Amino acid sequence: MPVVVVANPKGGAGKSTTALILAQTFAGMGASVTLIDADPNRPIVEWRSGQSAIMFDVIGDITESTVIRTIRDHRAQRQFVIVDLEGTASRLVSRAITQADLVLIPLQASGVDARQAGRAVQLIHEEEEALGDRTIPFRVLLTRTNPAITTRIEKEIVSALAGAGLPLLKTHLNERQAFKAMFVRKLAVSELDPTQVNGLPEAIRNAERLADEVVDVLSPQPAEGAVP
Repeated sequence: MPVVVVANPKGGAGKSTTALILAQTFAGMGASVTLIDADPNRPIVEWRSGQSAIMFDVIGDITESTVIRTIRDHRAQRQFVIVDLEGTASRLVSRAITQADLVLIPLQASGVDARQAGRAVQLIHEEEEALGDRTIPFRVLLTRTNPAITTRIEKEIVSALAGAGLPLLKTHLNERQAFKAMFVRKLAVSELDPTQVNGLPEAIRNAERLADEVVDVLSPQPAEGAVP
């Protein structure tokens, strides 16, 4: 079953938010999911200590010695394995990337984040070279964008990514109060109280669109010339 690795050498890019939103959305749709929290701060392990009824496994205490074995064990049992990595380039990060069916690279619409995303892409290519016979698919995901207005810098970064040939997800993970509230209240987005969280229906739709697009990227594409 597919392994989605969320990676960016820069902290604060939205990796844990992305991983948690995907896990809870897939699980809410009925899929079996394991989320491996390899961030030293263990934000998702902490979230799992709450009262959320959305069922998926969260695995912490991952090291560079155990990460590959843990991923392989769970991919044999679950429909999705999602790996939230630390915000640095490390051996643990490299080893996790080698197991990925898709690497998501979250970044905010800033020049600093875009440069760090370039480092993540370089790391992916280095692991491809080490593997020799395998391509590791990846997509850049813009995070914390304004859902109503596309800023000039956002347009510039999207244009620069396209010019560099870096594939970008169409769906952005918008700046939403609900995505912050889920960590504070230790609930899934769908479990939050709409009377206490502004824009909750829009946040749920945003999460669902992101999950749908990730599934589309992971789905095998028909061979060129094949009849659909």
